[in-house]
Amino acid sequence: MSAASGIPTFRGAGGLWRSFRAEDLATPEAFARDPALVWEWYEWRRARIAECTPNAAHDVLAQWTRESTRFTVITQNVDDLHLRAGTERLVRLHGSIWELSCWDRCGARPWRDERVPLPNRPATCQSCGSLARPAVVWFGESLSSADMNAAVAACSCDVFIAVGTSAVVYPAAGLVQQAKARGAFTVEINVEATAASAAVDLAITGGAEIVLPQLAARLPRPG
Repeated sequence: MSAASGIPTFRGAGGLWRSFRAEDLATPEAFARDPALVWEWYEWRRARIAECTPNAAHDVLAQWTRESTRFTVITQNVDDLHLRAGTERLVRLHGSIWELSCWDRCGARPWRDERVPLPNRPATCQSCGSLARPAVVWFGESLSSADMNAAVAACSCDVFIAVGTSAVVYPAAGLVQQAKARGAFTVEINVEATAASAAVDLAITGGAEIVLPQLAARLPRPG
């Protein structure tokens, strides 16, 4: 979804940072071992994202949420470009790169800090002063039950569109199957085939920033 905005994907050609894969850094174990290195990566990502703007695909989805309260966007992206596009009823399964939380779990609620760079590296908790971490879901961690419940509830729908996802990270990758099992017409929009391509009712090959505006232009406007 955000690749057209200039944000590298985890598994695409731009998925490496220096000699590290995302899977090498986005884990509690990596942070415990070297928090400065993990924060260096996140600072680099935050700087890249700060220079980007929502693309046409974000704009279409945001418009749909504003036009109908029955439309929900579920995202695995942590860049918050959906929010910047004005998306309503957004379920952020993996959190936000712009929010921080206490590594020692002192009880402070996650807080938002969009400064680039942050004044301290590694970042520190604004409440207790100990290490802070990005408030995102890392590999090996559980999703928020509230977010997951909202995503599952949204699977009870007429149409479910999976856009730009690799369809390999669960439980998010299983949502399209849940929607289909509940009777939804399922669509995949992606630049290449994925594990979900053969299972959906319609697979469309192409960039989301191209396909979604074309689809929106063919749909009747509400009202």
